[in-house]
Amino acid sequence: MDEALRVGVVGAGPWAHRVHGPGLSAHPGTRLAAVWARRPDAAKTFAEPYDAAVVVDGFDELLESVDAVAFAVPPAVQAELAPRAARAGKHLVLEKPLAADPAGAREIVEAVDEAGVAALLMLTRRFAPEVQEWLAGVRGLDGVQGGTGRWLAGGLLAGDYAASEWRQEQDGALIDAGPHAIDLLDAALGEIEQVHFAHRSSDGLWQLVFGHTGGLTSTLTLSLRMPVQPAMVDFAVYGEHGQVPLLGRRTAARECYARMLDDLLAMIREERTEHPCDVRRGLHLQQILADVLARLG
Repeated sequence: MDEALRVGVVGAGPWAHRVHGPGLSAHPGTRLAAVWARRPDAAKTFAEPYDAAVVVDGFDELLESVDAVAFAVPPAVQAELAPRAARAGKHLVLEKPLAADPAGAREIVEAVDEAGVAALLMLTRRFAPEVQEWLAGVRGLDGVQGGTGRWLAGGLLAGDYAASEWRQEQDGALIDAGPHAIDLLDAALGEIEQVHFAHRSSDGLWQLVFGHTGGLTSTLTLSLRMPVQPAMVDFAVYGEHGQVPLLGRRTAARECYARMLDDLLAMIREERTEHPCDVRRGLHLQQILADVLARLG
């Protein structure tokens, strides 16, 4: 591509302010071209630091002025709008979870496949170099028997996301942090085929047991209502070799976002649609979330 990719952002909440805006503005291959949110005042506030960004009055107007769309909205809203963007020929930067349910996720996948556009799911940690190195190492190990993960934080108790209605629902921690954590276990140990056990305590602590391809198992402990500082986020695989934990610095979200944009631009340039974090990955994770809720229920 000879010119910067014009990207429109849908949504003007904390994640848009923290990552999408700065990330698109700073990357040499992208330009934040347009912003639309259902609250015009929020869209205007978000766009103000970025001279090139134009606040538009509607989603269709945004589609007319961009090459790609980055979503920073609740899952149900993304499921409503993303297929329209794909069918308009726009490349997509999607948030997790992909939708509110597998049917919504499947509709996005079908629209992306029909249009042949590039679409990436912002599974932040998957784009971190320390995670990619760990995954490359554990995939080559013999004698792996299982794995474990913990994602314990207090993000729903206070701060920017405490006012997020969809995150504050009873299953908010599973829907918000769950895709990240489940994705890492799935990528390290093989595809999750079954949810063996699911429990959610009254204070929002999840305990999950997964069955993976080849008979491996993993466990996940998850909460966004635990007042720990800093957050406890750790993963490991274990077996004949002992334990191999995910170590090293935790790459900042903006740096991960920049690496995601690198991959998106490469996909567009090379006319590829497949990627480890593409929409099909989003559909797979959406089905696991549904299976967890079914097992819980």
